[in-house]
Amino acid sequence: MTCTLDQLKRHDRGVVSNLRGIGNIQQRLLEMGVSDGAEVEVLRFAPLGDPMEIAVRGFHLTLRKSEAALVEIEA
Repeated sequence: MTCTLDQLKRHDRGVVSNLRGIGNIQQRLLEMGVSDGAEVEVLRFAPLGDPMEIAVRGFHLTLRKSEAALVEIEA
C-alpha cells in the first residue's frame, strides 16, 4: 500500500519510497534523514493536527502536514 506520510495515523509505520518535493524542501528533508528506504513511525500530532512528530533514523522530527504530504510511504 502506498500513501503519503500525512495520511498515516498515530503509531503507523512505513518505509519512505519517494520524495516528491523539489529544491529547498527536498534538500531539507534529505538532510534530516527522510530519504528512500528510511523507516518512519508517526508518534503524535499537535492538538489541532498540525504539525506531526515522527521517528526516523533514531531521532524525533516534527514536520508540517504540507511537508509530510511530499513523502510517499510504503505502509
